[in-house]
Amino acid sequence: MRRHPSSSLSSACVPLRASLTALVGRSYTRSVVIELTIESIRVSLRNYQRVVILKEKDADRYLPIWIGPAEADAIAVRLQEVTVARPLTHDLLTNMIEQLGGAVRSVVVNDLANDTFFARIHIERDGSIIEVDSRPSDAIAVAVRTGVPIYVDERVLDLAGVQLNADGEPIDASGNAPSGISDEERQRLSAFSDFISGLDLDDLGETESGGRR
Repeated sequence: MRRHPSSSLSSACVPLRASLTALVGRSYTRSVVIELTIESIRVSLRNYQRVVILKEKDADRYLPIWIGPAEADAIAVRLQEVTVARPLTHDLLTNMIEQLGGAVRSVVVNDLANDTFFARIHIERDGSIIEVDSRPSDAIAVAVRTGVPIYVDERVLDLAGVQLNADGEPIDASGNAPSGISDEERQRLSAFSDFISGLDLDDLGETESGGRR
């Protein structure tokens, strides 16, 4: 008897699902997270690298993260609702998750180590949450395709978040420009210092066309 093609496909997906769960299914300690919105994607005036600017949803702290040009384009294409003839990499990823019975629920920028940000994609399947390690750029590209919230660990935002005064200078929690910031802190703020001189500060309160608040 010939097996129906759909039966073969379904059978083939079973070990793939099991392997996926075994690979990424882990339990992590929960922490306090803060919701972010995508403020914009910008290009550094110094080295022309892309920077995604995330903004604290209910406050005025910004989180700049360097990303690659391909990931920047993947995010921008979706924000601007550009139609493509074939699925891009992150379209394929989200389609696979859905076809395997999962649903993306959120993404979290969960860590910062050695000047590198880390993220996790939270996927619900069969009533359980699977957390998949990811680069922030890939996690954000998935988030804009699935419409899920973007969060950051409070500790990460405290370390890397930036507030600006009317002159575009970093300010501390009291609203004053810090008198002596370390070399490490200056390096952390480089994403803003690269383009701040040519930036209309008023547009930091607005999202680029097609942007997600």
